[in-house]
Formats: sequence, structure tokens, C-alpha cells
Amino acid sequence: MALRDTVDFLLYDWLQVEALNQRSRFADHSRETFDAVLDTCERIARDKFAPYNRTIDTQEPQFDGERVILPQATHDAHAAYAASGMLSAAQDYDIGGMQLPYVVESAANAFFACASVSIGGGMLTVGNANLLMAYGSETQKQVFAHHEFSGRWSGTMCLSEPQAGSSLSDITTRAIPDGEDFASDPLGSRYRLKGHKMWISTGDHELTENIVHLVLAKIPGPDGMPIPGVKGISLFVVPKHRVDAQGKLTGQRNDVALAGLNHKCGWRGTVNTLLNFGEGKYPDAQGQAGAIGYLVGQPGEGLRCMFHMMNEARIGVGMAATMLGLAGYYASLDYAKARPQGRAMTAAGKDPASAQIRIIEHADVKRMLLAQKAYGEGALALALYCARLVDEQRTGEATAANEARLLLEVLTPIAKSWPSEWCLEANSLAIQVHGGYGYTRDYPVEQYWRDNRLNMIHEGTHGIQGMDLLGRKVRMEDGQGMTLLTQRIHATVAQALQQTDQAGHIADHAHALNDALQHVQRATDMAWQEGAPTQALANAVPYLQAFGHMVLSWMWLEVERVSQGAGSENLGRRTAAQFFFRYELPKISAWLQVVAQRDMTCANMPEDAF
Repeated sequence: MALRDTVDFLLYDWLQVEALNQRSRFADHSRETFDAVLDTCERIARDKFAPYNRTIDTQEPQFDGERVILPQATHDAHAAYAASGMLSAAQDYDIGGMQLPYVVESAANAFFACASVSIGGGMLTVGNANLLMAYGSETQKQVFAHHEFSGRWSGTMCLSEPQAGSSLSDITTRAIPDGEDFASDPLGSRYRLKGHKMWISTGDHELTENIVHLVLAKIPGPDGMPIPGVKGISLFVVPKHRVDAQGKLTGQRNDVALAGLNHKCGWRGTVNTLLNFGEGKYPDAQGQAGAIGYLVGQPGEGLRCMFHMMNEARIGVGMAATMLGLAGYYASLDYAKARPQGRAMTAAGKDPASAQIRIIEHADVKRMLLAQKAYGEGALALALYCARLVDEQRTGEATAANEARLLLEVLTPIAKSWPSEWCLEANSLAIQVHGGYGYTRDYPVEQYWRDNRLNMIHEGTHGIQGMDLLGRKVRMEDGQGMTLLTQRIHATVAQALQQTDQAGHIADHAHALNDALQHVQRATDMAWQEGAPTQALANAVPYLQAFGHMVLSWMWLEVERVSQGAGSENLGRRTAAQFFFRYELPKISAWLQVVAQRDMTCANMPEDAF
């Protein structure tokens, strides 16, 4: 089944996205306009991205000491993407947007991630601009965000530092008020930043005429010392090239210097950088060092603002992982259909004189393909469900919008982490299906695995996501998000129990999902029974894995409910659902056992015993 068939089914048959056109924001749209966007993105991804996926993997970005050199294919792909209007797809008409539902935008962007994830489709640029639209001043929106939506400028997020990693409370980048008139600059309160930022994707290049960095830094307190912890973090917009209040380039380079490129095992087409802010390589006209940055929002609220972009990026990373999993699935499916190897087993054994059979006829190869399908298509369903919640949060009536917000809080750690783990496993299975050829560069599956391995760390490791889920999300606001999720799952179970299917599996799956939900709820309560975070969070990752499998079982039961018609596509979805319930969901018992028992085997392991 082609990706487009799956996307159409999830959007129109399951999520009923055409109903969004009844809302005033989307009133000009119809299935025809949605399909036109999907058609355009599918075509650009096929023509400008997919043919060059191997090119950008082998021709990595190079730094000649002054500029970053990228293959022409990257320039062409970026230009085609910007020209498509997808950078501003969800924005208002009056700033050049299409006012597309976010769920349609996400589905359209899936084609680019499947074709070549590391050429990039502007995820960071859009997230950067969206943050500025939410927290920036009117001038910052017009000068920075609007230029990013147009494709003339691009954006980054600068959080990590070489010595701090994910521990943002330990960042050392400083922001000092720039002169007595620092608070009166039309672009925002003006500061000079000094520090180092690591792992900055798209941190330097010549794809656009300017790069807009969103940088976390600390403003000294009244005593001249930085405020400890995350409460001391503020957010600044720092352009690579200085601009005036009308958004015109001044011709002066800001004091942001590329110190070097990071060469990773995957996503090799994406420029990844170490940036030095304010080291004096590009001083101002008076010879003064310091990268000029403009405060976004209020001092000390930088991390709160940055979470707007971080949450978008987490969902985006989950979608990237999903599409890499599906890309490997499609490649291994094609290979399995064409590769002859082995002979059929009969009651008399194998006949060596008989013709070879294709490997897709072997039960274990079918197992590996079915696992990939269950992981990839299930993850895509989750990603688009979350995107549909974003639309509800933005355009629904007050109660529905708040419910969507709470559900997104709980589901975001899953939407990021579950595909990053299990679609990576799908890529591993894709290599296995190819046999020895899977390890070679003659086939694309080894690159998909390398690309996907990064997503378990991108935008927060499993450990961080697990602690966020168990330590905060399922308990926040008196557990309202978890309560809403429980209600949604119960509704799906009730609907499934009212249906019948030819094989009689849907009722069994509904009962299994209900049991899994109760198991997760009990484990959640047991983890916090003593109220001790050290014990409760010691097994946060097994909790995340079990919670994710429960959520994916919910997704598959939803898909199964809508796939009761005839046809091989519906049979494939129902069989994938059956696989997930029989082969995957039972795994949660082992994960939740250590959570419920607050097992300290790992936490108590003495360092010198390793």
C-alpha cells in the first residue's frame, strides 16, 4: 500500500478532516484544496528530495573556514519547498499563508520526511517563527517571523551547550544589556550575548539570506551574578546578519561565528554546528565584541517560551522517525516481493528441484514486514491524531480546546519517543529482510537506520521523556489530561464492542486495550504510592514504553474500527491491528511490573560494580 493511500485513509476516513471546513478559519477549503496540497508536496518530494537522499548522505556539509558548502541538490530542494508555500501553510492569508489545518500540513510534510529526512523541510524555521508569533513583539513578528514564513530567512533553536547537554539549568551563555538605551530598541530590549551553543541544526549555511537564531541565555541578577536554575533563563532572537526595524539587512555581520561542524552517523545532509556567540570574530562598527540579541517575552521566562518550539519539534521528530520507519518498510516490502530464495516446505520436505519462492512467502519474513507496518502506520496515526488535536486547540470552542491542550500534554512524550524507538526497530527489521545486502550501501535501508538512530536523542532522550510523562504529565492539573485520555480510550472500547467483524477479533482487542489501560493506571498509582520521586521515576523509561504501547493499541483499535470494509487495504490494516494486539501489547506486563514494584535494581547498582 502506498503512503498516499494510508494518508488519505487516516485523514478522510478516520479523522474526518473535511469537517474542519465548517469552521470559519478553514471555510475556503475542501477536499479538493487539501488534495491539491498533498499532490504538490508528494510531487516535490518525489522529484526534488527522494532522488538525492543518497547524495546528501555521501556529500556531507563542508566548512572551508568561511562558509558552509552544500550539494546543489540541497539548494534546489530548499528552493522548491519554500516556493510551495508550505513554510506558511497554516498562517493567516494576510501574511501569505494558506490557513490550512495543521493536520493537513503535517500530512503533507510527511512526504518530504519519507523522501529524504535530512535535506529538511523547514521544521525548525516554522517552529522558530511560530514561537515568535506567540511570544514576540509586533515588530519581531514582522521583521523575523514573516521573513521566515516567506522562505527568505531560516531559523534555529540554540539550547544545548558543550558542557551542559540537556541540563539547561547549567548553561553559561550570558546576556548583558547593551548600553543605557538597551530597553528602547524597536526590535526589543537589546543585549550582547557571549557563550557557546552545541548541536545546532542548520546553524550556518547559505540557503537563505539570513538565519534567525533563538538563543537561551542568562541575564545577570542585581548582584551581577547569574540567577541559578532555569528561572534565570531568558530567550533572545539573534540574527546572523544585523537588520533594522524594517527588516532590511544592514550589511553588518552579527558576532555569531561557526566554530565547526558535527558529523553524525545519520541526518548527514543537515548542517549541524558548534556556534560561538560574541567571541569577537565579527565585532560591531566600534570594534566591540558580543552577539546582538533582542529579548523575546519577559526576562526569566525563556524556557517557558522555548517550550512552544520544543513541543512542536518533539512532534516533528516523532513524525520524522515515523516516516523513516515507513520508508524502510516500503523498501523491504519491494525487496521481499522480488527476491527469490528458498523453497516451499511440504509434508515430504523441500524439493530441491522445485522453483525458488520469493522471500515474502516465508512466514518469518511476513512477521518482520507486518511488524514494520504495525509500527509505522500506527505511529503515523498517532502523529496525525496529535496534529488534529492542535487544530482543536486553535479553533475549537473553549471546552474542546482545553481538552485538546490537556491531551497533547500527555501524548507529546509518546508522539516523540514511541516512533523514535519502534520505527528504529522497523528499520532494523528492514535491514534483516534484505539479508546481507541490507548492510551495504547498494540499498537504502542502512541509511534509514542511521538517520533514525538520532531521533532517540533529538529533542530529549527517552529518559527525559519518561520522567516528563510519569513525573509531570499524568499528574499535572490534578491528572485532568490522564482522565481525558482514559475517557477517550473507554469511548473507543465501547464503540468497538458494538461492532462486529468477520473474524471476531475486534471485541477481543477492545477488552485487551481496556485491561492494558487498567494495568497502566495501577502501575501509575503504585509508582507514586510512597510519594518518593527517586523511587517513582527509577523506571520511567519502562513506564514510557508501556504507556506508549497502550496508546498505540488505542490507535490501532481506532483504525480497526474504520477498516471493516472489503478490500486488501482494509484487510492489511485489520491484520496489522491483530499483530499489535497479539505480539506487542502483551509486552507491557514486564515493563509495568518493575514500575509498580518501584524496583531499584538499576538505581542502586554501585558504580564500582559495573
